[in-house]
Amino acid sequence: MEESLALVKYEKLSTKDKLIMYFLIYSFLGWVLESFYAVLVLGHFVKRGFLFGPICPIYGFGAVIFILIFDGLKGHNVKKFFISMIVFSIFEFAASWILEMVFHLRWWDYSDAMFNIQGRICLSFSIVWGFAGIIFSNYLHPFIEKKTEKLLQKIAFPMQRATIYALASVLVVDFVLSSIKYINFTSFIKI
Repeated sequence: MEESLALVKYEKLSTKDKLIMYFLIYSFLGWVLESFYAVLVLGHFVKRGFLFGPICPIYGFGAVIFILIFDGLKGHNVKKFFISMIVFSIFEFAASWILEMVFHLRWWDYSDAMFNIQGRICLSFSIVWGFAGIIFSNYLHPFIEKKTEKLLQKIAFPMQRATIYALASVLVVDFVLSSIKYINFTSFIKI
């Protein structure tokens, strides 16, 4: 009996599954961060982000990029700082441009900040991204990774995957419905 139990293969999430899971986790944490920031600055809750649900995908994408870039890059905080600063400034610029081209709206504007480029990025936030990369790779992600691994050990593998893909499906539906809310279809129709 013990031999047959030892032969049972322990199933683990694939790298793709884990990246989707981390995308969801960090998208939610980004929404929490944005909401907390709005309460601090404005003094009251403001719905943040593009989607209906409590999620900011830009943070999820950013986290996945961080995970992929910094996999295996231990130490080297100066390198991490400059890589984060450059990569995420480019990412923030591209995300701002794409959102504006598709939805004709801006979700952030740094026009009043010194050393900004088209109000899409600015030096002060680029520096923040540099420090965020160090904090994320040295502290936040290792902590989240450890906690999720501990939690995953308590959940059957089929339930892990089902939960991840169910949440991802809800996100896709939210994205479609939110996009419909923001897209001005009349701008696509030429009369």
